[in-house]
Amino acid sequence: MSHASANNSRTANAEEIARFSAMAEKWWDPNGAMKPLHKFNPIRLQLLRDNIAAHLGRDANQLDVLKDVEIIDIGCGAGLLSEPLARMGAKMTSIDAAENNIEVAKVHAAQSGPAIDYRNCTPEMLVDEGKQFDIVLNMEVIEHVDDPQFFMQACAALLKPGGLMFVATLNRTIKSLALAKFGAEYILRWLPAGTHDWRKFVKPSEMSGLLRGAGLDLVDITGVTYNPITDKWSAAPRDLDINYMVIAQKPAKA
Repeated sequence: MSHASANNSRTANAEEIARFSAMAEKWWDPNGAMKPLHKFNPIRLQLLRDNIAAHLGRDANQLDVLKDVEIIDIGCGAGLLSEPLARMGAKMTSIDAAENNIEVAKVHAAQSGPAIDYRNCTPEMLVDEGKQFDIVLNMEVIEHVDDPQFFMQACAALLKPGGLMFVATLNRTIKSLALAKFGAEYILRWLPAGTHDWRKFVKPSEMSGLLRGAGLDLVDITGVTYNPITDKWSAAPRDLDINYMVIAQKPAKA
């Protein structure tokens, strides 16, 4: 898919694409602009692995726990989630509307080994191709798109009946404005200024509505919190004030 086609889609936002494209080369530097994402990655991977394993009745401690599971990583960036999931055996299709991100992802995957189908496109483009997957990852993307409901419907259309979608995002609270926006971008300098638009953060109640509107059932929701003393992220089921992740399921066919 061409960059222009992704850029002109209904969900991709041109300014957001340009912003993340500018950071593409820095994605894999654990001490660079994406340092917070590198620190965030272990808990994301743990939650994904454990919940997918439970859904499939597999042992989460098996090295190839995701063997032959078809997963799409929407808004994959340079592959920080896609590569470790592929190493667990998943058949990864990873897409991003920013062409630079995909090019960086392809180069890194070629160097590190895992086979991943990287594409510069948006979810609705794959819907048009009739693609469907066992698992849909929708991680820290919805707060960057122009039409959240249409985006969610496109993502849901990519999910096989009975499959799971994981959606991670930021809650629109005063606490998230103070810490995730101003704190992370302007005080701690964890992220480049302007990375997030707080007005696009999604409340859990709004997320529930988006999922219902896409024909999905909410299965679980958990918060993810940062401990500055240990410098680590962990699951916090009752703390949804800033970061949270939901698991939704597409009803199986009767």
